[in-house]
Amino acid sequence: MALSVSISAPTAYISCFASSSNFSPPLLKNLRFPLFWPWQKVKMGPLSVSPMGFGTWAWGNQLLWGYQESMDSELQQVFNIAVKNGINLFDTADSYGTGKLNGQSEKLLVKFIREFDGNKQVQDNIVIATKFAAYPWRLTPGQFVNACKSSLDRMQIDQIGIGQLHWSTANYAPLQERALWDGLVAMYDKGLVRAVGVSNYGPRQLLKIHDYLQARGVPLCSAQVQFSLLSMGKDQMEIKNICDSLGIRLISYSPLGLGMLTGKYSPSNLPSGPRGLLFRQILPGLEPLLNSLIEIAQRRRKTIPQVAINWCICKGTIPIPGVKSVKQAEENLGALGWKLTSDELLQLENGALESPQQMIQNIFQTS
Repeated sequence: MALSVSISAPTAYISCFASSSNFSPPLLKNLRFPLFWPWQKVKMGPLSVSPMGFGTWAWGNQLLWGYQESMDSELQQVFNIAVKNGINLFDTADSYGTGKLNGQSEKLLVKFIREFDGNKQVQDNIVIATKFAAYPWRLTPGQFVNACKSSLDRMQIDQIGIGQLHWSTANYAPLQERALWDGLVAMYDKGLVRAVGVSNYGPRQLLKIHDYLQARGVPLCSAQVQFSLLSMGKDQMEIKNICDSLGIRLISYSPLGLGMLTGKYSPSNLPSGPRGLLFRQILPGLEPLLNSLIEIAQRRRKTIPQVAINWCICKGTIPIPGVKSVKQAEENLGALGWKLTSDELLQLENGALESPQQMIQNIFQTS
């Protein structure tokens, strides 16, 4: 599904640092400024997408993100603000939504598209990128194609922008892996998706699937990986180099490290639930990186999340920060329309290297 933004001057709210030591300043509601013109897009395979997308993992996930159906009205506002400011890439998955809310993220996304309160022509340029889980019962190409058809039915659309394999099974079920690849080929050949991509693929498997798809006339459009100032290890940088050399667009998920790069949390102020356990292990070792983020954010009159997201953009990736509130959407949009200098990029990367802790690697990522 694809929708085109037709607005005269995209705007967003900006956050500026106050003179106090609080590094998460309030949004100045009345200050608006142009971010980037809607026609400034980047190429991703056959598609033109915004330099940043929005991730929708939280739209239906109760366990990690505390989703409640009462949040839907604000999520609709989040979507409207994003689209009115030129965002046209939304990442989801058939597994986003827990328990009885299975597939809720896909359902909400299409509901919001249909109920969008702006220019209706915008609906023709929205790119939905959804991921199909490599569940153990999806053993044949036909079963994987049926997963794609289920998403199409759930969203009541005829074609998905980017159909992605959510993770590789090479480490534990290599025979299933080949069937899933053939499923990607089939859904592309049948016109069920405009392009195909992968998620959580390490450098070796990424090269293998690229060559396999290429031999069957299917271009690999994108590779989605955990990529941020907390996840810039050897594998991540090798994946980035492979993507650059092969014309694959790298989509960076968790650009804020699940919230650790927001400046909102500290060892004495942790989020509730499973994230709190992870933050307890990693946050105490992030002082050099967080100090660099704070210094640059103050100097640039940006917020810490805006600096962290902008780093991903400057590295040539498309970040997809998760959003579940209007405040987060407005703040994330402030990552657009400017760029860190080469010295600032180096300062941040040195801060990351000096921090002894890094984000724990996704267990589903292959080598």
